[in-house]
Amino acid sequence: MSRPGEEQVVIEGPAGPLEAILTRGERPGLVAIICHPNPVQGGTLHNKVVHTLMRAARDEGATTLRFNFRGVGNSAGEHDYGVGEVDDCIAVIDWARRELQMESLWLLGFSFGGYVAAAAASALAAWPQRLILVAPSVEKQRFADLKPLAGPAVVMMGEADDVVAPEAVYAAFANEAGSTVQRFADTGHFFHGQLVPLKAAVEQALG
Repeated sequence: MSRPGEEQVVIEGPAGPLEAILTRGERPGLVAIICHPNPVQGGTLHNKVVHTLMRAARDEGATTLRFNFRGVGNSAGEHDYGVGEVDDCIAVIDWARRELQMESLWLLGFSFGGYVAAAAASALAAWPQRLILVAPSVEKQRFADLKPLAGPAVVMMGEADDVVAPEAVYAAFANEAGSTVQRFADTGHFFHGQLVPLKAAVEQALG
């Protein structure tokens, strides 16, 4: 169910319709697209970290789009282990260009969605104006195939993450020119108790 100020939209994806929620921002042409964590572990567009990323982008003036990958919620299709989900993300980006007159893209993702966001960015003709990755899945997905990244990323990483190995994330971005990693002490994968600091850090990275 959408909240006040949110619009439920349906976007045609490569495997069928994709469920999405839109919030309209104050800055014309600026759209933030947010990718959710792994559906196999229950990830959806309603995830608290995803919602925090949406609120940060919205409060910075962007129109935001959260969407469910194929096979999640009311989105058609079946889980495709990070391959088809990248195509889903690109379809959402293309829709935003057409329907929202998008000129500038902020691309954000959490965990599995962090990999998808980075992979989608790598497939675009132009790198997003901002790429924000929260605890990106760099081991379980084929992140190494994306390296070196074609543009900068800002990574938010909990130092006590027990789902994505912090050291693997630090190593993955150690030699990425222009990319930065912000560490959150005593913070687990889902940023329990740290969503307010996470939102503030993302707003600063987007600003």
